[in-house]
This record gives sequence, structure tokens and C-alpha cells, in this order.
Amino acid sequence: MLTISDDERRRRLQVRHRLSETDHATDPDDAAASLLALHASDPASVYLSVLARAPEAKLADVSAALYERRSLVRLMGMRRTLFVVPGDVVACVHYGAALPVADRLRRGIVKDLEKLPTDPAIEGDVDAWLTDLERATIEVLGVRRTATAAQISADEPRLRTAILPVSDKKYDIRRTINSRVLTMLGAYAHIVRGAPRGDWTSRAHSWEPASNWWPDGIEPLDPAAARAMLAQRWLRAFGPATIADLQWWTGWSLGHTRTAVAALDTVEVALAAGDGVVLADDLDETPEVAPRAALLPALDPTPMGWKHRDWYLGDHRDALFDRNGNIGPTVWWAGRVVGGWAIAPDGGVRWRLLADAGAEAEAAVAAEAGRLEPRLESTVVVPSFRTPLERDLSGA
Repeated sequence: MLTISDDERRRRLQVRHRLSETDHATDPDDAAASLLALHASDPASVYLSVLARAPEAKLADVSAALYERRSLVRLMGMRRTLFVVPGDVVACVHYGAALPVADRLRRGIVKDLEKLPTDPAIEGDVDAWLTDLERATIEVLGVRRTATAAQISADEPRLRTAILPVSDKKYDIRRTINSRVLTMLGAYAHIVRGAPRGDWTSRAHSWEPASNWWPDGIEPLDPAAARAMLAQRWLRAFGPATIADLQWWTGWSLGHTRTAVAALDTVEVALAAGDGVVLADDLDETPEVAPRAALLPALDPTPMGWKHRDWYLGDHRDALFDRNGNIGPTVWWAGRVVGGWAIAPDGGVRWRLLADAGAEAEAAVAAEAGRLEPRLESTVVVPSFRTPLERDLSGA
């Protein structure tokens, strides 16, 4: 069995994820394509992930790709997580990962409406009631063309149906189904998240009909074929890797993961993390790479790309992750995480190395922080998930 070293994996990471001195993305579309999908649970991460890889890109360029050209689409996908993906990836993400998530979301809504008290009470078949509500909601948005959740529920009052508390627990409160239904319809790609209501860091957004993006609908794909396509694209960007890495990233069952890989032309390889696979046409060694410093945001797709992370993370987990496994802003050098960074209340970029990476690396990190500050246009970005080092550096 061929052995692929951690050094080789780090060289590949730098080149393919646009983190070397000579490998840069040309624009937001190019940056997203190199990573397959950008994490979008925190809207700011999409912008910062692009800026870290495309030196000439501006914040407005990312917004244009998302909301003017619509070459990048924000949708729910793997692991019930929001991602931004290039247009040519939408179909395999939709059929290979998003639809099962949408089905689970819908079953959850039906279960709660059937078992818990609601205001107003729902009479008759809950599943049929929800089906009619879905149809009406899509029709409302079709007329409005773009609307906030509040505007949609004003036109379709059933979205304001509330699930009532059944205990005195603090978390058990009255909750309307508005956001759950819209999120579920988004996972089915019946509606799409539109431009934010505010600046580029805003978590409030509008909704638009799916026809604004896909007038003829999303190209149909067999789910098994879609999973194989998604696995192939992921291995191209993140391989070699273990089956466990791919299963974690996609959120698939082990059976679906193995079947998707079996449909591809792959070679088994030995990695420090265990047995892995690589595409059969991707065995060549990567030439030596000229490193550069990179400041990657919270939930960036590179550190979140694998389940087994020791080969690039080292022993920095406690400082850089929150209790739920979400990574904060990281400093990279030569394919490794060497520190963390944050944005202070005055807009300054503060950073700290957690490993002795050498004088060249330290100077490069300082220079990269200096380049990033003006590109943020005085915006203070606070990650959705705060980590120990990010809190310390930002003074939170």
C-alpha cells in the first residue's frame, strides 16, 4: 500500500486551498471552487475565506458573486449546515446531501405539530395542513419576489402558528413555526436566501423564489450518482483522506460513504491518521511549496475539512475550538495552524502564535494582518461561535 506522508498532505493543502505564496485565487468564484464549498453558518466567514485566498478581491466582489451574478449560492447542505457553493456544484449538493436534511426537518415539524399544543390549534391531518402551508408560502414569495420572514408571515398568517411550552424549563418557550418552515423550504430549494438586511456580517436576510436562481429548476440527479460526484469533488480538494473524514464532512451514513467511494476510481493509501483513499489519477507528489501566512476565519472550510486534524492542527485544539467543535479564526503557515487571530473593537487585527514557526513566519503574519485591516473597511467581525483565544485577543 502506498504511503502518503503528512508533509505531502500539507503541501497539497497549501496549493489546492490557495494558501501558498504562488497559488492565489483570482476572484470569489475561483476561491469557492478550490474549496468545493464555503461554510456559511456565519455570513462573515464567506467573505473572510475569500479575502484570505484572493488578494485582489474586495468585500463588494463577494456580494456581487452572491447577489448580482448569483454565481455563488447560499444553501443548506452537508450536516444540516449552510454553505456557499459554485453553481456547478449545486445539483450534487442538493441531491446528494440537502434533500435528506430537508426530509428530516419536515418530519421534525410534523412530529412537533402532532404531539405538542399549538396556538391556534391545528384541526385534521397535520401533514396535509403543512403541505398546504408550504404551497401557500411559495406562492406568497412568488408574488413578492423578495421578502423577509416577517413579510412572508404577514401574508400567510399560518406561519405564525406557535408551538406552546409544556414545562417550566427556561428553554421551553412559545415558538412560532415561521423560521422552521422557511428553513425547511430552503433545504428543499423551493426558496433561496437572498441579500442580507444590513452589512455583509448581518445574519438577517431576505428570501427569494428558487426561480430567481434556476428558472428551469435544478438539474435532476440520481441521489447515489450525486453522492459519488460530491465524493469525487471532495477528494479532489481534500484528498487523500480517510473514509471517516469524508463521512464526517458529508454527514452521510457509513454505508452511503463507502458506496460513493466505491463508485470512483480510487487507490487505498496509508496515512498517519489511518488507512485512506486518494483518486487514482492524483498520486503524483506535490513539489516544494513556498509558504505564506494566512488568516483564516472561524469555520473556514480548510480547518473544518477533515475529522482527523492532528496533521495540521497540532495540540492547539483547546485554544481554537469552542465546546461544540466549532473552530475560531486561525493563523496558518506552511500548511499548519500556528496561531489564532481576532478583530478588536477598534477594528485592529490582533494575532498570537501558539507555536514557534520562526522569524520569517512571524514577519509574514504581521504583514498579512496589516494587509487585512483596510480590506475589512472598518468592520468589527465577531464570530458566531466564540473560542478562548478569539475572546482573549478581542478583549471580549
